[in-house]
Amino acid sequence: MNTIEFIQKIRNGEIDPAENIARVMEEISKLNKEYNHFNMIADDAEKQAKNINLKGRLAGLPVSVKDCICVKGMESRSGSKILSGYKPVFDATAVRKVREEGGIIIGKTSQDEFGFGSFSSNMGEGFETPLNPVDKKRACGGSSGGSGGITAKISFPHISLGESTGGSIASPASFCGVTGLCPTYGRVSRYGLIDYGNSLDKIGPMAKSVSGAALMLEIIAGHDKNESTSLDKPVDAYTDYLQKDIKGMRIGVIREAFGEGIDDEVSEKVKDAISRLEDMGAKTEEVSLPLTMKYGIPAYYLISTSEASTNLAKFCGMRYGKTEELEDGFNKYFSKVRSSNLGEEAKRRIMLGTFARMAGYRDAYYIKALKVRSMIIKEYKKVFKKFDLLASPTMPSIAPKFSDIEKLSPLQQYMMDVLTVGPNIAGLPHLSVNAGELKGMPVGMMMVGDHLEEKKLVQAGGKLE
Repeated sequence: MNTIEFIQKIRNGEIDPAENIARVMEEISKLNKEYNHFNMIADDAEKQAKNINLKGRLAGLPVSVKDCICVKGMESRSGSKILSGYKPVFDATAVRKVREEGGIIIGKTSQDEFGFGSFSSNMGEGFETPLNPVDKKRACGGSSGGSGGITAKISFPHISLGESTGGSIASPASFCGVTGLCPTYGRVSRYGLIDYGNSLDKIGPMAKSVSGAALMLEIIAGHDKNESTSLDKPVDAYTDYLQKDIKGMRIGVIREAFGEGIDDEVSEKVKDAISRLEDMGAKTEEVSLPLTMKYGIPAYYLISTSEASTNLAKFCGMRYGKTEELEDGFNKYFSKVRSSNLGEEAKRRIMLGTFARMAGYRDAYYIKALKVRSMIIKEYKKVFKKFDLLASPTMPSIAPKFSDIEKLSPLQQYMMDVLTVGPNIAGLPHLSVNAGELKGMPVGMMMVGDHLEEKKLVQAGGKLE
């Protein structure tokens, strides 16, 4: 039973939401002991189920929420020890919209600390690493690893709210074998999101199917007067595009995404999926994005770490989370709190970002990266004059084993984002769908659309699925 069928049965009275959610909570409690997909499991889910909007478009649907998205009264730590004890007094706009449509919040999913990772292995102190739902020796993908893992593993209809800065929806979708839809920057309100990089962060759905992701995006998209970057544009009926023909759709196959550094067998699986789109009438042609593929990684990490450096400055033990005993003045106090409660990767990115925006270096690094970003957007815009969508592998490999991740340097880990940073820098919508299996593990294919063209992603993804 797919998500849309399940919701219809709830609305028709064929399934009791309270009985269903009781079974869901029992299952995720057991799964979490084995796979660590949640940082926090809701203790009021059954109470929520008795008061839902039975006419809502998500009536009775279990919905999990990435730990960096605020849920009222539920500890929201963004995977960091420094936010221990922080319980928001409000819901993020996306969460509020889910509740209004009858969705039931079942918990906060695990993630790399503040979203700083490609594998969900850079966990803050006190947090357990989420394990891949197919092979527990492998990573879920980051940073929305818990969202991807539980979406794949849970036996009930379910959707998770993930978040992407440089690939944090697409990566775990690929490694866990689920659908991840990252919308245009500003399409979904960021109000209530604990920021990593303000100009990059995007909330989006992770689901078992394209139909589930399309439905959720319909609900959470739209303008929000509380959030200045949210777009005041009409929201498409994305689910209407699930069954639309793709005959004549023009798809550009990114040449560099099948070259050096990309696993040959992954490339072949994705090419097979592209061939299936051709069989359904899509027209494909090879296209080159040399600037994006060469400079995407350095531009992304300069911009994102600079923004992270400023965003994390507010976590100093004064207003949020962990505190220490005040002694020897505030400067030493702030240093003590941050040194004790931020993880290694968070400290690394704060230092990189602080350096990149210092006087004397700002023009050479941060400002130059912003100029490169503008050039990358122009490169994409030129390509989209000819193509409806672009296609590539989502990740350069299948989910790696934890034993292999430990051997990688930080730079090698950053390079794992080589295929996903481009659309994130440009604020473009992208969709990762399962393209098949390799050695028993899922392989993801990513499709990228022009700004506000999520409907075309749903159209092609729905047909491929």
